[in-house]
Amino acid sequence: MRRAVFLDRDGVINRALVRDGKPYPPENLAAMEILPGVPEALAALRRAGFLLIVVTNQPDVARGTTPMEVVEEINSFLTRSLPIDEIRTCYHDNGECDCRKPLPGALLASAIVHAIDLERSFMVGDRWRDIEAGQRAGCRTIFIDYGYDEKQPEFVDLRVASLQEATKLIIGEMI
Repeated sequence: MRRAVFLDRDGVINRALVRDGKPYPPENLAAMEILPGVPEALAALRRAGFLLIVVTNQPDVARGTTPMEVVEEINSFLTRSLPIDEIRTCYHDNGECDCRKPLPGALLASAIVHAIDLERSFMVGDRWRDIEAGQRAGCRTIFIDYGYDEKQPEFVDLRVASLQEATKLIIGEMI
């Protein structure tokens, strides 16, 4: 069985656009910015033997405010630019599926495809939905706390300020 780091996209891999204290995805590829240190953090995780799987909710597609092509263009750019093994995208809005975080369906499906040991894997996210999905899947959870003005996770295994800090904890440099 393999180990994985599941990562949220907006706010973990690329900069989320914060309006009124809440994070939003970039509107298009031109507005998308990979966060500083992310390429190095992902490379270190890969060297440590982890699969890197992005799990992202993109409900604006179902809501009709973002075209699916925009999300796919951003995802394609990220997989070409970074050592990401897979991106699982939920395009649904509220309760239409089991792949929308906080439900763990996307993590569980990926675990089957890639023979992932979820108990030895991590979920890194910047919102309560990410953390709850990781917990429901049986992963250890790491919350990147940006202080958003929204519901916070009730419990996390680790709380950090960046993916770089999470990476150091995961690979044991700071434990």
